[in-house]
Amino acid sequence: MTKLRGITWNHTRGYVPLVAASQRFSEVNPDIEIEWEKRSLQEFADYPLGKLVDKFDLLVIDHPWAGAAIRNGYLYDLNLCLPPEFMSNQKANSIGGSHESYNVDGKQCALAIDAAAPVASYRPDLLRRLGRSVPQTWDEVLELARHGAVLFPGIPIDSLMNFYMLCSSQGEDPFQQENVVISTETGVTGLEQLRELASFCPEIMYNFNPIKVYEAMAASEEFSYCPFAYGYSNYSRTGYCEHQLVFTNPVRLGNRSLRTTLGGTGIALSAQSPSKDLAAQFLQLVAGPDFQRTMYSEAGGQPGHRGAWTDDSVNRLTNNYFRNTLETLDGSFMRPRYAGYLHFQDHAGFIVQRYLKSGGPPAAVLEELNQLYRESRNSA
Repeated sequence: MTKLRGITWNHTRGYVPLVAASQRFSEVNPDIEIEWEKRSLQEFADYPLGKLVDKFDLLVIDHPWAGAAIRNGYLYDLNLCLPPEFMSNQKANSIGGSHESYNVDGKQCALAIDAAAPVASYRPDLLRRLGRSVPQTWDEVLELARHGAVLFPGIPIDSLMNFYMLCSSQGEDPFQQENVVISTETGVTGLEQLRELASFCPEIMYNFNPIKVYEAMAASEEFSYCPFAYGYSNYSRTGYCEHQLVFTNPVRLGNRSLRTTLGGTGIALSAQSPSKDLAAQFLQLVAGPDFQRTMYSEAGGQPGHRGAWTDDSVNRLTNNYFRNTLETLDGSFMRPRYAGYLHFQDHAGFIVQRYLKSGGPPAAVLEELNQLYRESRNSA
């Protein structure tokens, strides 16, 4: 019996589909067992990859890890162990930049088995009770927020992603220059817009990640609308939570739709694994188009293959979550993947969150971010 070990994140979406895939893989390959461990969503974003590659064969990762993973030789280049036609299919069926996000210097360090970006969500019953329709513009979101009906995630990492969004939505993506995160004009405008919206929302948002936002919306009678949070199709499925949510694309800011920040997860193969050939077989199953649009989606997963996002049965299962939000993911902003980027991400969110909570000169906030950015570049 050969045992492979994997690590993923602790949510129905991140864990159950992999267990289902592993069970099916073992049924077809009785001499192989795959055992999965879970870690929290915060550990998923923060915990050093180098401490995991010696213990696990399969790792579910976030794409900003790609640069460090390639530089340090943590992960195996999947181009070397997966068929070219399979890899071509993955690239052709990417949701937005999901597949590309795990490719650095021509090396593919993971397959995008899960696609996500911040999208909007709402409770139809509560909006009807308020006599309001689903917001279509930024000003309509502000108006709804003034009535105490809006909630969005405000922990440091999400505050940072929301800042990126408001910069990109003005037509300037962050990190296009070597010494500054964003131009002063765009950065100040983005910070002020985000703080204005946050000022109308409850302070509990600063303790909430997307999962906590959706749990609160599904269980309480207080919050009817979330303008942007990393989408979870689970909450649009019948029976998953007390009150089913509806997901849609975010609103317009001026003449542009909000351009949110690409997330999702990829499955990677440790360069230290002694069972690369067996693990590669599993990768083809779990990331393959047939499994992604059937068992992966049915088990609560949020697939990374376009064929699943456009599939009728998958959309029936999720109240059209995938069709309703695909446009946002296809247009999403991809975070940097240079080797030192995570030093920036790990600290910058606290700077943005502090500003949202306490105010101060936004230009000074940008200078703090720029200094941190330069440090991260030097550390790479």
